[in-house]
Amino acid sequence: MTPSHPSPLLIGCAAGFSGDRVDAAGPVVDTLIARGGPAFLIFETLAERTLALAQLRRRADSGAGFEPLLDDMLRPVLARCLAHKIRIVSNFGAANPLAAARHIQAMAAGMGLSAPRIAVVAGDDLSGEKHGPLLRAQLGAAMDGIRKVSANAYIGAEAIAAALDAGAQIVVAGRVADPSLTVGPAMSHFGWRADDWDRLARATMAGHLLECGAQVCGGYFADPGYKEVPDLHAVGYPIAEIDSEGHCVIGKAAHTGGVVSLAGVKEQLLYEVHDPAAYLTPDVVADISAAQLSQAGPDRVALSGVRGHARPASLKVNVCHEGGWLAEGEISYAGPRAEARACLAAEVLRRRLPELALRVDLIGALSIMGDDTGRLLADTPAGDARDVRLRVAATHAERAQAERLPREVTALYCCGPAGGGGVRTSLTPRLNTLSCLVPREAVPLRFEMLEGVQ
Repeated sequence: MTPSHPSPLLIGCAAGFSGDRVDAAGPVVDTLIARGGPAFLIFETLAERTLALAQLRRRADSGAGFEPLLDDMLRPVLARCLAHKIRIVSNFGAANPLAAARHIQAMAAGMGLSAPRIAVVAGDDLSGEKHGPLLRAQLGAAMDGIRKVSANAYIGAEAIAAALDAGAQIVVAGRVADPSLTVGPAMSHFGWRADDWDRLARATMAGHLLECGAQVCGGYFADPGYKEVPDLHAVGYPIAEIDSEGHCVIGKAAHTGGVVSLAGVKEQLLYEVHDPAAYLTPDVVADISAAQLSQAGPDRVALSGVRGHARPASLKVNVCHEGGWLAEGEISYAGPRAEARACLAAEVLRRRLPELALRVDLIGALSIMGDDTGRLLADTPAGDARDVRLRVAATHAERAQAERLPREVTALYCCGPAGGGGVRTSLTPRLNTLSCLVPREAVPLRFEMLEGVQ
């Protein structure tokens, strides 16, 4: 197929998760403007738990449920993006994409900007009662007795591409698959078919490299003396240059820290990929078993050799449900025999709370390498650490039972070993997840412009 637009496409990513840095977009947009040509800015802000928490916020407030940092992320760059025809695609709609779109519309009006054309991608949310039979058909008895918070399908890029084809300047989605934020713009720009498997797979892996933001530019990569990353405090965010065949070069925003290196891109390429020959996405099954990476210049790495196969017949669905309560408590011990005193405090809690399965960590002595059952801690004699913070956690279906742990940790002030202080406690609702596959045709997708349904 002859692409309708032979010019390369630039896609910059300004967020890799909800809570990411809100000043990331500025340098990315500056770079896209300086380089010129067709460009998109994407924000990837969703994870499984993020979406369930957004559903809880929407329950409490029908106008909430989208990315809490939407204003901080978008406001600083919105005017420049619109002025320079940089289109924006994001899943920061979370549990309430329509409310997010209306919020952006109001933001633009408040800034004195012309009303942008905003599209909302819908169809991923299967939380409603009408979808109950579909979920039960897949999950069966696992649905018995649970209190569902959310159910969302991982949808693909087609609705995003259709919205862009219809002239959307901003596309707001909920649970689209992370790489699809890149695939949709590429499909629209180059005119690819939905079964153009090789090109879709290449764009998918470009999106896979972009989706975690700074991670491909040295974030989550630096290891002093082993993997050096310059100016990590000012790490840049990535920009992919994609050609009409889907091949890409990964770079980063100009005048920022970090590094785009072969080693770093290899790590990100393999991130969350269980089978390099069959990376399953809603758009395509990507095959990177023969992929090649090459340094294309300073902070530029080229990816080639990606192949694609027909997309799966099913879509993944995550069902989040209420999972009881998580109770936590911490107290510090310092000075001679601090570790032994912390161990004694943990033993007091075990004896006082026999009905709770306690997770015990001795921060400063044994924590990250420990285990929930406490076997390693039990087999390790108390050492001579002089600065130890005891952390104890437990879960329980009943709030009243979970509340006992914070109370008992607080009581250690006067009822526990010598010298304890700095108590902090918390009690938070837990969310559990069930996953299943549903037939693709059971999840009809659409996009909606704010001024009407397309």
